Amino acid sequence: SVGHASVKLLEDAGCTVYVPRQTCCGQPNYTSGDKRGARKLAETMIETLEGADYVVVPSGSCAATVVKDYPGLFEEGSAMRARAEALSARTHEITSFLTDVLKVEGIGAAMPADGKVRATYHDSCSGLRSLGIKEQPRRLLGRIEGLELQEMKDAEVCCGFGGTFCVKYPDISNKMVGNKGNNIAMTGADLLLAGDLGCLMNMAGKLSREGKPVKARHVVEILAGQTDTPAIGE
Repeated sequence: SVGHASVKLLEDAGCTVYVPRQTCCGQPNYTSGDKRGARKLAETMIETLEGADYVVVPSGSCAATVVKDYPGLFEEGSAMRARAEALSARTHEITSFLTDVLKVEGIGAAMPADGKVRATYHDSCSGLRSLGIKEQPRRLLGRIEGLELQEMKDAEVCCGFGGTFCVKYPDISNKMVGNKGNNIAMTGADLLLAGDLGCLMNMAGKLSREGKPVKARHVVEILAGQTDTPAIGE
């Protein structure tokens, strides 16, 4: 559903979208210290995505891997380093692409007509700290009719997912996501939005286990007006 919503947003903005067969970007390998495995996956992705004017990613963590980490996987001055740098330069997280590159001013989506929906937004670590994704999704969400955005306390604090962090340090991770769930609930929001599926799955799981009635969705689903599919974790 996130993929379909992303394609709709890009096509509505005038883009011709091609979705090639591809693999994982290699972030789990990279952050676990498996540079050799990450390099092999990066080589596949670089070859697969060459030829596109832009590469647009509905994930802050995957986008950050391509933009920030890919060039450093290859020897400086090598042909692969140059190709990685070229891919890095034309890769964008989707809300940043819409606002900063395409200069999209309006989103045609609207919430259902049976009353205003209150939403809150979580800033994922990778999107915020690596790519500077903060105001872009909020700017787009602010133009959706029937959506009220209520900021939560500590929106920029990690939710405790962190990839393998939640497996290595489950007690700390659980405490962090518990704090995040409480902050979400305090806003009175019906809807939790974010730009990274790892964060969303982590928070949706905790909210569900604690009986907090908040639906979790990727920001592109709301921007595209595609909310007829189950929310994350449902």
